[in-house]
Amino acid sequence: MSDALQWKPAKVPQPQTLAGRFIRLEKLDPRRDIDALWEVFQGEEADPALWKYLAYGPFTDREGFGDWIDSNAASRDPLFFSVIDLASGKAQGILSLMSIVPEQGRIEIGHVTFGAAMQRTPKGTEAIYLLGKLAFELGNRRLEWKCNNDNLRSKRAAERCGFTLEGVFRKHMVIKDLNRDTAWYSITDDEWPAIAAGFERWLSEDNQRPSGQLSTLESCRAL
Repeated sequence: MSDALQWKPAKVPQPQTLAGRFIRLEKLDPRRDIDALWEVFQGEEADPALWKYLAYGPFTDREGFGDWIDSNAASRDPLFFSVIDLASGKAQGILSLMSIVPEQGRIEIGHVTFGAAMQRTPKGTEAIYLLGKLAFELGNRRLEWKCNNDNLRSKRAAERCGFTLEGVFRKHMVIKDLNRDTAWYSITDDEWPAIAAGFERWLSEDNQRPSGQLSTLESCRAL
């Protein structure tokens, strides 16, 4: 028989600013962010693969895009954050905390939508780290990541960030009239300290130089 946990429910995440070295996370604000997000998600430099595995988008007009941003901003679960690039002061992506179950200490990072300007930079990794740090500071036992099993880019991101694959839910959803098998990943609270230390080493000035990284995130986590 296992020992009693003396469990206390986690706290519910609240809108707040999370400061990093390269970005800050702020609650999604349509008035502040709409122009920048329209440009990075739908403009000339937008990633053509951005919407492939998402349940929404691409958007053919600004009005529909604005309605989507407004709906996201009003939601509390998912709770959406804008990723603000510190160099430019502009939003370059969004992501959320979702599937929030404080009584069980369970929470998920989802709706990860990063513009091309964030890709192959430390900014996306730092955004995941900041939300993960918040999730466990709130007292959660488990941080989840779920994605289409065909989405190799998302699966690679989860594994690079230290999430463990738990399995695949077959025929889990129908998205855009296509089958979705869902890959489930997690980090638990006992795993997080070592994973967090790896993030912090990777994001440090000693590792992130103007010329690029010296060591990979995986190698920083292995130290």
